[in-house]
Amino acid sequence: MTHTKVRALCLLSLLLPASACKKSDPGPAVPAATPVPAAAPVVPAVPAAATTPPPPFSAAQKLGMFAYGKNNQSSDQQVRDEYDCYGQVQQQTGINPDAAAPRGASAAQVQAAEQQAAANAPQAQGGRLRGAARGAAGGAAIGAISGNAGRGAAIGSVAGTVRGGRRQRAANEQSQEQAAQSAGAQVQQQSNQAKAAYNQQMNTFKRGFSACMDARGYSVK
Repeated sequence: MTHTKVRALCLLSLLLPASACKKSDPGPAVPAATPVPAAAPVVPAVPAAATTPPPPFSAAQKLGMFAYGKNNQSSDQQVRDEYDCYGQVQQQTGINPDAAAPRGASAAQVQAAEQQAAANAPQAQGGRLRGAARGAAGGAAIGAISGNAGRGAAIGSVAGTVRGGRRQRAANEQSQEQAAQSAGAQVQQQSNQAKAAYNQQMNTFKRGFSACMDARGYSVK
């Protein structure tokens, strides 16, 4: 074996183990990638429910009534229930409990109605003439007895005129008085009717309010 072959074999023996080690060596371990956690879903914040303030007045007291809770309701809950019933009854009946009560007829209103009625009352006419005619006829008859019918007729005519005028004035005054009394009574009657209608409506409203509150657990008087 020549020197050159021996040298080649030596080099080959030195290279084979090294290349085998290099091929079988897996090398340093590569760390696995750390999984990224999924982002949590964003939940929108729910605003707190706003509490409606209770009404500033008691509907029961406004109606002149008293309500008592049967189930230990709070004062705020009671005024809310009163307010709800107040609106429901108003809507169902069409009655406005806030309307002012009608006032009675004043003395000035009654007096004005009486004066107007008296001025428009029927007036008798011709009373003086009718009285003069009746007086003249009677006077002539009396004068004829005494022998002077003309003088008697003249005297009777004057007296008849006075009596006829007096009767006419009395009849006209009576007519005016009756007309004035009738007008004053009519004004009073209309005022009383308006009050009665108002009271009836308010009683109807209060009955509806009591029924609504009773259904919600209240005793109303």
